[in-house]
Amino acid sequence: MSPDLFPALRSGNRAALARAITLVESTRPEDIGAARALLLQCLPLAGGSVRIGITGIPGAGKSTLIDAMGLRMLDAGHRVAVLAIDPSSARSGGSILGDKTRMERLAQHPDAFIRPFLASGTLGGVGRRTRETVLLCEAAGFDRVLIETVGIGQSELAVDRMTDLNLLLTIGGAGDELQGIKRGIMESADLILLTKTDGGNAARNERAAGDLRMAVQLLPAREHGARPQVLLCSATENKGIAELHGAL
Repeated sequence: MSPDLFPALRSGNRAALARAITLVESTRPEDIGAARALLLQCLPLAGGSVRIGITGIPGAGKSTLIDAMGLRMLDAGHRVAVLAIDPSSARSGGSILGDKTRMERLAQHPDAFIRPFLASGTLGGVGRRTRETVLLCEAAGFDRVLIETVGIGQSELAVDRMTDLNLLLTIGGAGDELQGIKRGIMESADLILLTKTDGGNAARNERAAGDLRMAVQLLPAREHGARPQVLLCSATENKGIAELHGAL
């Protein structure tokens, strides 16, 4: 490990953060000791961010929402890191890592950092080194860390164990009211957001929100004693983003 990596990381240098993540992700035997040493230096800086998990079915608009919500956080004076987990091919092991293309405005901001990751067969919707990467982002001074999961459905629970708050995205018409009381991912949500509430979807999402508000009353309360609030938004029209930011 270069001796200047930790000081550069601590100064908030995004290139140093990218190098640090690459080091921690490496499986080369000669990098393992250096990665461990770097993480030990970063450990005293852990916990300096609000960690937000963003999960939901494929096509719910997670990346588009992060772009809009991240800009709102930047306007409020925060530094935003996004860890976007992409599914990996079971045959080739590869991935297009395309989530960043939907965060064009956020990607251009100097106080934002976006890192796509391969799921690499890891279950639960997160990557193999997601937890360590969050620590590196906190050491670099990012005080909002958003973890966008693969989007695999009911069993996507790993992100809840490494975040402060879990945001579940869904859309109207994704299932009947029974979906709202299924165990699993619904129990791990602190906020439920109906996305794409625009055009012909608006009325359908309003009805779905009413069903979900009744359904969550049947779920056990979270550890903090509350049940998830149900909100609506349209990231493309910037509707409901201010309310979502306030709720977060």
